Amino acid sequence: MSEMKSLAKDTAIYGLSSIIGKFLNYLLVPLYTYALARTADYGIVTNIYAWTALLLVLLTYGMETGFFRFANREDYDSPSVYKTAFFTLLSTSALFSVLVIVFQHPLANVLGYADHAEFISMMFVTVAIDAFACIPFAYLRYQKRPILFASLKLLFVILNIAFNLLFLVVLGKNDVFYVFLSNILATTIQTLCLLPFTLPKGGYFDGKILREMLRYSLPLLILGVAGIMNQTLDRILFPYLYPYEDAQAQLGIYGACFKVAMVMMMFTQAFRYAYEPFVFAKHKDRQSVEAYADAMKYYIIFSYLILLGVVFYLDIFRYIVSSAYWDGLKIVPVVLWTYVFQGIYFNLSFWYKLTDETKWGAYFSLIGLAITLILQIIGVPRIGYWASCGSSLVCYFVIMTLSYCIGQKKAPIPYDLKRIGIYTALTLGLLAVYYALRLYFIHNMWAMMGISTILIGIYFVVLTRKDFPLQNVLRNRRNNGSGR
Repeated sequence: MSEMKSLAKDTAIYGLSSIIGKFLNYLLVPLYTYALARTADYGIVTNIYAWTALLLVLLTYGMETGFFRFANREDYDSPSVYKTAFFTLLSTSALFSVLVIVFQHPLANVLGYADHAEFISMMFVTVAIDAFACIPFAYLRYQKRPILFASLKLLFVILNIAFNLLFLVVLGKNDVFYVFLSNILATTIQTLCLLPFTLPKGGYFDGKILREMLRYSLPLLILGVAGIMNQTLDRILFPYLYPYEDAQAQLGIYGACFKVAMVMMMFTQAFRYAYEPFVFAKHKDRQSVEAYADAMKYYIIFSYLILLGVVFYLDIFRYIVSSAYWDGLKIVPVVLWTYVFQGIYFNLSFWYKLTDETKWGAYFSLIGLAITLILQIIGVPRIGYWASCGSSLVCYFVIMTLSYCIGQKKAPIPYDLKRIGIYTALTLGLLAVYYALRLYFIHNMWAMMGISTILIGIYFVVLTRKDFPLQNVLRNRRNNGSGR
């Protein structure tokens, strides 16, 4: 029991720090869209950050998971495992940084930033530092030091916001250069603060351990690359596929409006931090499949609630970005549905994790990557960023469906499809009423706000009657208050 309490506490700290960090970073979106001079500037930010997300997976090459795997094995010396991983990542990250600086101009030409090679060198060196830091951060988790871990993660976020405010607002430097400068400064300071707590002590660098770790970790790289490309390929390929001069401006609009829907991603992330330890803790419980089914139902219920809230009150959420980006807000509902499917897919993924058939995760990721790539190539030249968000939607819908169908054969879970179907039909019905009224009958924003509130109220009424009866909630509160 004490172990479970410790796990729950650590999960809460890791999860809370991640959610707070993502929320604070979310606040940079309005800062960038209002402060940067052009929508094309935010397009540059969107494109280069997509590249760095992919590079981070490549430069860590599964070593974080490999460290946890071998550091916890009794037949391996954990200090030697850590020292080996530490200096291996340090060496590859340093080598990558040197190569980037030496070849920054050819790289910039290939990526379409011939006039701004400094963008590439700054951000690629930043991601190399991040890649190295993943092992010291993993060491803090291995030592069960969640508060220090969370504090250092939040330090980066606070520093990044502070530097952005200093350059973009206080000094009025409305240039993309200062966005990347803020990032590399914050990353460097964070890493320097991290190292005193995580420098290797004891053990030795072991070539045999390294070979074993690489043999274990490198296959994970394929899965990681496919997974991250499903999330970032749209922003990486767009400038190459969109045949018009305003490609960066259109990418900026797409990237900013994509961020408006990130409230759904933050909910999914919070659910993931809570759900993952719950699943593995419940795995040996005979009633676990019922618990998984309930978790799926409640995830869908609340994700639909968030989706409706963002769509119905988009006239308020639009002020997150500058009016120059409002033309792209039509994609927000599509992005929200993508996040819903992504969250359901995550819930479904535990059947192959718990049955040690992780090969299926690789299959699904590669199928999703093929779908995304094909739809991008066909669609972006014709319909621009609508193809970008549409390809992500189709990708996650297909792999979600495949995971469900195959999972029900391999490890059946009695999901409450009837109740899920009721909420799905209700959500689609409320959306249909909203759009019919908005497009054909009511054109006043405040009147639509009132209608939206009524529609959300209908969802709440169904929710409280079907799954959260108010009398039960009040009874539980009274019982807890009386100590029973």
